[in-house]
Amino acid sequence: MIKFGKSVVKLRIPILILSFLLLIPAGISYLNTKVNYDILSYLPSQIDTMKGQDVLLDKFGTGAFSFVVLDGMEDREIKDLASEVKKVDHVKKVLWYGSVADASIPTEVLPSEVEKFFKNRAKDSQLMVVLYDKSMGDDVTMDATDKIQSILKKDCFVSGMSAVLRDTKQLSEKEVFAYVVISAVLCFIVLSITMDSFIIPILFLLSIGMAVIYNLGTNFVQGQISYITQALAAVLQLAVTMDYSIFLWHSYQENQERYGDDHLRAMSHAISNTITSVVGSSITTVAGFVALCFMSFTLGLDLGVVMAKGVVFGVLGCVTVLPAMILVFDKWIEKTRHRVLLPDMGIISDFVVKHFKAILLISFIILIPSVWGYTHTNVYYDLAGTMPDSLKSKQGNDELAKNFDMGATSMILTDSSMSPKDSRHLIKEIKDLKGVKLAVSLDSIVGPSVPEEVIPDEVKKELKSGKYQLMLVTSEYKTASDEINAQCKQIEKIIKRYDKSAKLVGEAPCTKDLINITNEDFKRVSVVSIGAIFIIILLVFKSISLPFVLVAVIEFAIFINMGIPAYTNTTLPFIASIVIGTIQLGATVDYAILMTNKYKKNRFKGMSKRDSINLALESATQSIIVSALTFFAATFGVGMYSQIDMIGSLCSLLSRGAIISMFVVILVLPSMFMVFDRVICSTSAGFKSENFHVADESVNRE
Repeated sequence: MIKFGKSVVKLRIPILILSFLLLIPAGISYLNTKVNYDILSYLPSQIDTMKGQDVLLDKFGTGAFSFVVLDGMEDREIKDLASEVKKVDHVKKVLWYGSVADASIPTEVLPSEVEKFFKNRAKDSQLMVVLYDKSMGDDVTMDATDKIQSILKKDCFVSGMSAVLRDTKQLSEKEVFAYVVISAVLCFIVLSITMDSFIIPILFLLSIGMAVIYNLGTNFVQGQISYITQALAAVLQLAVTMDYSIFLWHSYQENQERYGDDHLRAMSHAISNTITSVVGSSITTVAGFVALCFMSFTLGLDLGVVMAKGVVFGVLGCVTVLPAMILVFDKWIEKTRHRVLLPDMGIISDFVVKHFKAILLISFIILIPSVWGYTHTNVYYDLAGTMPDSLKSKQGNDELAKNFDMGATSMILTDSSMSPKDSRHLIKEIKDLKGVKLAVSLDSIVGPSVPEEVIPDEVKKELKSGKYQLMLVTSEYKTASDEINAQCKQIEKIIKRYDKSAKLVGEAPCTKDLINITNEDFKRVSVVSIGAIFIIILLVFKSISLPFVLVAVIEFAIFINMGIPAYTNTTLPFIASIVIGTIQLGATVDYAILMTNKYKKNRFKGMSKRDSINLALESATQSIIVSALTFFAATFGVGMYSQIDMIGSLCSLLSRGAIISMFVVILVLPSMFMVFDRVICSTSAGFKSENFHVADESVNRE
């Protein structure tokens, strides 16, 4: 490693030139990487709902639809509007009440429920259905909804998931740059206070910023990334890799004291020391992110790969780009030196060691309500309901619910050879279900009072294509509610009786599958992340007991963090319950590892239990506080600023988790060492030397 350090120091100018040149292709690649705003598209491709989506697109040429709520418009105006909407690129079909029947046939002969679906005479409101030829998350579909909204009157709205995704895209694109600026500014403030130079925080942020661009620029290998990953990647990479820069700086300062004015030699050894320490530390963080890749819901794979890659780029930048920058700006760093505004850590260490029994007792008392809260925190799966009220899609969905009492709309795909009699019976059974507002098929519309010739060929094509026929079901219940999930199960049970290959398709059944799949993912990811980090700690420390102690301490912090929402009556986005624990475990177990390493070294030197823990706590506390405050700063501002609740909630939880982990590692972990010192030393390598103290006499006297 020392040879590598010397090479970096020698080639510092070429390294800087190359690193800045690499920003160009990375930036171009980042700007051309597709962003996916459709979270439901990350469901496993082998489930019926996703297979059904493919059938809709391949056989019916329809990948998405929108409801357009039209208030105070005459039929003549709606007809003209429908013609204009149909001209919008990628609009496949426009349906309204006047278009369902042939122009020569009066609409009065249609079933009354069809009229109720399209019209609310009491509120002078009508409904238009717009079908698109691409999926709801496709850029062209979102552009089409935007174009339609622009040609509507002021009091008319486009509703549905395509419109929601359009607004999500526009809001995310507007906010994502602000996330980076907010994180950088708040991190700079924290680092300026806690570091001893005003220039060094700028160099930290600049080198990490370059690593972020490299990371984002290599996302093209995945084909696309989710908007959640795009929004969180820079913020999380900044938060979790800042430790490495801080460690390099502190190591450089220590080696400056050792080698005097020979700054090049000091940096060579600092790089060597940093690689040795940071690689082991970063592996636990990478393991936390890799655990997300084991989710069936592949958003976890998307986020896990990008963030694991980001940690690797962070480590590489820390031992190449940052040392080169520090050496180039060494004189400026010296000129901007100032006193570190942190209190004496000796007071904290003395307090913890003296009161370790009380700390553990209080921790045990806190654990009970924390576990209860952790297991009773509510989560939501409604991707549209938490959007800001100012967005057009939110207003459209609210108007749809208010004027037509309409919640989720789903489609049924069945064999087109099903007899008209069975088709009508199937629809009747579905109509009889509680909460079903409308259920129609071509055969249910065509009956004794409505000859099949009445139905236009275009409408028939929308309902039957080759081996498949399409049926429509609308519900009074909202997507992601317990009622709609139960209703979807009932509908699936009915349609499978008539056709075993039948599929229920749409936002509501997809969300039901999302709930079932992510519940299993939560268990799997928790086991994988804890297991991986447990094994890493076991191998790093060659200890049987330390993995239990360290993982237990961080899990305690996670229980507190995830248990608080149950008491504040806060409902979290579903993804939070899966990724927060994993990220908090992977990112903040580094604090515990740092403390443990110092405790281990002190114990090996022959120091007593009390002195070893006291000195380890005193020397590690400042680094832990700086790291945690930086993590907090990088995520807290984004949590407060973001109008996208899924991103805002995640960042708020992460910022709070960093502070909780900080307190737990500083207070609880040393207390655990005090209690389990004998066990740890007996079951771990590297704790005993010839001068090893079996017991601490001062504690024995107590």
